[in-house]
Amino acid sequence: MTCTTVTVAMTGASGAPYTLRLLEQLLLSGVTVQFICSQPGQIVMATETSLKLPASPQKMQLKLCQHFDCSTDQLRVYGKDQWTAPVASGTSVADAMVICPCSMGTLASVAHGISNNLIHRAADVIIKERRKLLIVPREAPFSSLHLENMLKLSRLGVIILPPNPAFYQGVNSVQDLIDFVVSRMLDQLDIKNNLSPRWGTEQAQE
Repeated sequence: MTCTTVTVAMTGASGAPYTLRLLEQLLLSGVTVQFICSQPGQIVMATETSLKLPASPQKMQLKLCQHFDCSTDQLRVYGKDQWTAPVASGTSVADAMVICPCSMGTLASVAHGISNNLIHRAADVIIKERRKLLIVPREAPFSSLHLENMLKLSRLGVIILPPNPAFYQGVNSVQDLIDFVVSRMLDQLDIKNNLSPRWGTEQAQE
């Protein structure tokens, strides 16, 4: 099923460039995006990129829409405590959700159904409504607790996609590594993309 609405959540783990590239590609594909960013996620965004996100969801929405040159109808931003947001209910659930990057705290909360904030609740809704949930866990090394939580979610149908870039496609920049990972995310969402060469293609073998 082609996704028309995707919820993207950013937590406090490292990986802001992945988030921005994913948002960009979703918007360019015509997808309506529902974005939630935790306070630690805002700190990571400011640390790892030149983009500083305002604390207010309304101001964050305007900032991101300006950054991506899109309309406020296509990119909607919700606060982590905004329980009236559509993502908190199964009656208006998105086609899919991506938590990118996903901290181990968020991973644990989702795995155990602890809805302390809107990110956790949105993921809980996606799981109960049997929609596609994609988690991009960012930690190294993984502890047994982390692995057990990922296995628990995987058995529920959640897709666990660690941001592990390949090198066979030819790497000339950090952007190539980012694009490889984001391309895999888009593949899992059934969104066509040409961000990175495919294995077996002439371009990937050069």
